[in-house]
Amino acid sequence: MEIYFDNSATTRPYDEVASAVFDTMSNNYGNPSSLHKLGIEAERAVKTAKERVAAGIKANPSEILFTSGGTESDNIALFGTASANRGRHIISTPLEHPAIINTLGELRERGYKIDYTPVDSSGKVILKDFERLIRPDTFLVTAMIVNNEIGTIEPIAEMAKILKSVNPRAVFHTDAVQGFGKVPINVDALGVDLVSLSAHKVHGPKGMGALYIRRGTKIKPIIYGGGQQQGMRSGTENVPGMVGFGIAAKIATTDLGKKIERMSALKERLKNGILNSIDNVRINTPDNNAPHILNVSFGGTKAEVVLHSLEMQDIFVSSGSACSSHKKEPSYVLTEIGVPRKMIDGSIRFSLSEFSTEEDVDITIEALKKIIPRLRKLNLKSVSYTHLRAHETELHL
Repeated sequence: MEIYFDNSATTRPYDEVASAVFDTMSNNYGNPSSLHKLGIEAERAVKTAKERVAAGIKANPSEILFTSGGTESDNIALFGTASANRGRHIISTPLEHPAIINTLGELRERGYKIDYTPVDSSGKVILKDFERLIRPDTFLVTAMIVNNEIGTIEPIAEMAKILKSVNPRAVFHTDAVQGFGKVPINVDALGVDLVSLSAHKVHGPKGMGALYIRRGTKIKPIIYGGGQQQGMRSGTENVPGMVGFGIAAKIATTDLGKKIERMSALKERLKNGILNSIDNVRINTPDNNAPHILNVSFGGTKAEVVLHSLEMQDIFVSSGSACSSHKKEPSYVLTEIGVPRKMIDGSIRFSLSEFSTEEDVDITIEALKKIIPRLRKLNLKSVSYTHLRAHETELHL
């Protein structure tokens, strides 16, 4: 029995998605730009997919641009907005995903001024400090709606309102890759201009994403060619991926309130089980956060040793963001919110989905109750799976 608690890295596709992708690849293989029947059928499938993704964020289908994933959506949002506007100042947060942080780094190399708004110990933006950073030449603010490591929900609506009151022409972008399908998203209620989405975070296909572009937003394409998708992203459309994303978006956002409630209850069960049975732990995820993410530091351990020890029990977790998990530096997110280095070294991210169960949670708690004390006693420094296998008898795994 596998227990998968790494849903912030990727999710298992819905059966309906896998079937639809296969069926589209096999039977609806026309090019949407072709004028014959097969092309028209493919174009109709793309239109339906846009409608479904748009419905998930209460947007108009004409405002949905399909991309290859969240990273490309973020790149289009930042580079495209920079190309279309005269300002030179951008505001972001220090907790953003590498797709934003590294893109901002490139923009800095090109001469743009980047400011990062302070956050509190829970990772939430301090609004009064954010407002002080806004300048007449601020043309873009980019802030994620849900942090991918600790689950903090940022006050996006409040930030957008402040930005528009001080500088109405500035563009507000939010990376909603971790938020979509986990928290309600209404683009008008949030007051945002651009929203990045990713299919594989909501049980859709990998290599598929979307960017919501509010009508009238000044933005230029970063990919040129045949002029597909109203000229904003040239290249033959990935019709199977779009179909799969549309179905995933529809399922993920149906009865979202019930799904949020259920995931939140499971996360609390996991948190309380850990706190009640294991000493020297720190919960890094704040209260009133996203329902699916729980970041825990186990003092006196190394995160990758814990990860592989759980893996030997067919329990799959993460030691942080999957996009930066192979780097040796400590998590910049946990560092920013003041987690001590020794506790950062032992931090594990559990991320749930609508498929998670109470049994999954209880089995994981029991495994941790046995593994953590044994790892502390052995004081293993190696992080390799093979090395752990050599200590399998001592660990009683």
